[in-house]
Amino acid sequence: MGSTGTVLRELRGAQKSAKGVSLYSRYVNRPAGRVLAAGAYRAGLSPNQVTLISALFTYGAVASVALVEPSWTLAVLVYAALAVGFAFDSADGQLARLTGRGGPDGEWLDHVVDCGKLLLVHTAVLISFYRFGELPSDAWLLLPLGFQLAAVVTFCAGLLREHLGKAAASVQGPSWAAAPAAPASRVRAVALLPADYGVFCLVFLLLGAPGAFRAGYAVLAVVHTLFLAVFLAKWFRELKALRAG
Repeated sequence: MGSTGTVLRELRGAQKSAKGVSLYSRYVNRPAGRVLAAGAYRAGLSPNQVTLISALFTYGAVASVALVEPSWTLAVLVYAALAVGFAFDSADGQLARLTGRGGPDGEWLDHVVDCGKLLLVHTAVLISFYRFGELPSDAWLLLPLGFQLAAVVTFCAGLLREHLGKAAASVQGPSWAAAPAAPASRVRAVALLPADYGVFCLVFLLLGAPGAFRAGYAVLAVVHTLFLAVFLAKWFRELKALRAG
């Protein structure tokens, strides 16, 4: 087992492409995940165990949003737990690539945890609104449901786009699969920031000010819905082009 520095260098060489990744994930979450992956490697943890640690932090934070009255203390604790959970979510894949211990079971577990996270975090906000929020109108209770719909459809549609694209590549042969990938774009990385889960977590720092939290959460809900419309149109065109090819 190499030193931590050696492990970190190996992890840097085993990173996924930066294409389609926001600045937060590229410069904050992935580096944090790399440090956690190195620690997990030194501790002898498996990628699946790291995934479960990610779930522990994330789901604990989500439960706190639903069960505990909003305050500034809760805001800091929830954000910290969500951010750490997200970093561990990056660490599991990095550890899998480093050790060669990844597999369909690990990918499946990671997606199950991610899907549950997207479902529960907005459900927790809905419960918090209902239990603790002095809402201007009951219509605000619809906001988390709409945000949840946009988040889950984006996640599921993106996964389907990826797997259907791979299936098309296997049918159409190596010439399609070997098409050179476009270089990572800094402009795109900035534009994707509002849709990044790590940026979404930041809104929970406003839990101590319910009105500010509602406003920030509403703005992100609108932004995620607009991104969903753009992504769906893009992915549909890409899959249609694969069929035509």
